[in-house]
Amino acid sequence: MTDATVAIETSPAPTPKQKVWDAPVRIVHWLLVFCVAFSWWTAEINEMQWHYWSGLTIMGLLVFRVYWGFAGSETARFSRFVKGPGAIAGYMRKLLKPNYRATFGHNPLGALSVIAILLALAVQVCLGLIAGDTDGINSGPLNPYVNYELGADAADLHEDLFPFLLIPIGLHIAAIIFYLVAKRINLVGPMITGSRKAGDVEGPPAGIAAVPVWRFLLGVVIAVGTVWLILWLPTIR
Repeated sequence: MTDATVAIETSPAPTPKQKVWDAPVRIVHWLLVFCVAFSWWTAEINEMQWHYWSGLTIMGLLVFRVYWGFAGSETARFSRFVKGPGAIAGYMRKLLKPNYRATFGHNPLGALSVIAILLALAVQVCLGLIAGDTDGINSGPLNPYVNYELGADAADLHEDLFPFLLIPIGLHIAAIIFYLVAKRINLVGPMITGSRKAGDVEGPPAGIAAVPVWRFLLGVVIAVGTVWLILWLPTIR
């Protein structure tokens, strides 16, 4: 038996992978990251036409994510990770233990930041849809359906509330850093690749099950259709 053969026979088996996030969840996540940053930047440089389309893109992504929260894979579903106070308190006690195991998908505490970010984005989008300015050039697509005062107030709130959107986003980033430093758990990698090493973690070893493609396509149709409806409504006034 040669040395090469011995090396091959004694080499450890590769650690199996656990599928944590499906592709739609990851795509929506990173598109929201980009679009929120892009919306801030376009507002800062007064490129409001780009800001307009970025906001509509965020709206479409939110519509799809809400749909996917009911029709997507196990870790994408709201029923899987949105828990009550008791579950959150129990998770926090478990988090402090040295034998803590990585949660399969969103943990009950992290779910709070996810919901907070989605709600804050929804408020921003809704305000942007009816926001108006003096000359009407930078108005939202649904501004014709509200009076001048309401449109102006929505525009002011759309700008003033943006810093509050940064609070749950900042907490989300802080949690990622905490898990990496304190628990040696990388949360960013699985959100890029969809998988992680199936070692000392919760959930089934293989991870989430596949979702039929038609569910994804239906979600895309619903999201695109919603954006199209928003753009079409002003034309019938």
